[in-house]
Amino acid sequence: MTERDARLRIAAELRMFLPVSRRQEWQRVSPDGSSTLGHHIESAGIPLPEVGPLTVGGRGVGPSYHLAPGDVVEVGAVPRPQPLPHEPRFLLDVHLGTLSRRLRLLGIDAAYHNDMDDPELVEQANAERRVLLTQDRGLLRRRALWLGAYVRGSRPQDQLRDLLDRFAPQLRPWTRCTACNGELVPAAKREVAPLLEAGTRRSYDAYGQCRDCGQVYWHGAHSGHLEEIVRSAREWAGGLRA
Repeated sequence: MTERDARLRIAAELRMFLPVSRRQEWQRVSPDGSSTLGHHIESAGIPLPEVGPLTVGGRGVGPSYHLAPGDVVEVGAVPRPQPLPHEPRFLLDVHLGTLSRRLRLLGIDAAYHNDMDDPELVEQANAERRVLLTQDRGLLRRRALWLGAYVRGSRPQDQLRDLLDRFAPQLRPWTRCTACNGELVPAAKREVAPLLEAGTRRSYDAYGQCRDCGQVYWHGAHSGHLEEIVRSAREWAGGLRA
């Protein structure tokens, strides 16, 4: 390190984004008079939506700050739960279909399409003020995106836990359509009977129906698995808020 260099101290939660060969607490950068702090952080591999407080000498700065030789920067992670201007609403990219269905099962507003490209995702996220959820770091680096979040974990249950920890959304299980994200309303058996198989009509009396797509729901053969997902999510959420 020379006198003209600056140093970034990277929070432990953010080091996963660094190249394996440079996955260390301290990162050396060379101020060039034009590149912002945000540029240096992204050049190291860390998407800015994952970055929280930035301080230089105990003073808070923003991503537009220009580094000076000798600066020591504390690069913090986004606080958890992450404050948002309203109850979180999400848009998930093509690789997170299972997570989207689990969020909907819990009554969380989660839009999902399996045929949208990156610009379309950014456009919808911005227009509807949805947090764009992805594991694509390049997508999070798009300047036009108002807010995104990197989803940690390879298994749906780990991804769900990460989202509950980060955004602390209100859980309202069994209130959304897992197919289209519409709201469910109670439905009289006689009204939905033409849509049901004979065995279902004989076995169940309580139904819900999606306002948007008309899908009919009842506690059927898979309810045990779904109820376990709901129970675990409530347990996680309760532990986080304790």
